[in-house]
Amino acid sequence: MSVYEIYVEKKPDFAEEAASTAADLRLGLQIENITAIRIINRYFVEGITKEDFEAAKNTIFSEPPVDIIYNKMPSFESARVFAVEYLPGQFDQRADSCAQCISLATGKERPNIQSARIYAVYGRFSDEDFRRIKSWLINPVESRQASMEKPLTLYQKYPEPEKTAVESGFTSLADSGLEELRVTMNLAMDLQDLQFCQAYFRDEEKRDPTITEIRVLDTTGRITAVTRHF
Repeated sequence: MSVYEIYVEKKPDFAEEAASTAADLRLGLQIENITAIRIINRYFVEGITKEDFEAAKNTIFSEPPVDIIYNKMPSFESARVFAVEYLPGQFDQRADSCAQCISLATGKERPNIQSARIYAVYGRFSDEDFRRIKSWLINPVESRQASMEKPLTLYQKYPEPEKTAVESGFTSLADSGLEELRVTMNLAMDLQDLQFCQAYFRDEEKRDPTITEIRVLDTTGRITAVTRHF
């Protein structure tokens, strides 16, 4: 299905956030030459019919009395422009709310929505000042600079994770083999601990453990030892 786009900006009389952001940057970064900032919310939408998308423009994505709607990227003239989006895995409340509302309004499955915030910064300032402005407005813990291009699809296919390596033959190792493994992996467990683990995986799990499982058990043993010490 097609990816639709919509850009929503507060009308000048209601653009309080943009004015406040400009004031914060002038004061916080000491860049007096910032003359204005525009903030536009961008939405990419997939998994929805053209009719449903058009109906949602003025009811879900925007409030006509206070918002200006653009069907494509607006012109920013002499502004320095960048977009900010949430990192993959971070919860995007704005996009999620829109998807829920569209599903409730249409009685259909939730569409896939990605939102971003576009900042257009006006004024005369250096490239270094622009870098500082972006650093101020992009919180690396939860967000990143986004592409300005519309994607062909919003659905992403992630590669299958590699299978965790198994310590083959663990359940049949002799004591000498367990001791060699303990030394090779630099384990905190002693031979008796490894014998106990071996018996558990042989008799209860009926399989060899993964290397990760051995490391986790060893770490647990370290923590227990430290706790007992104190």
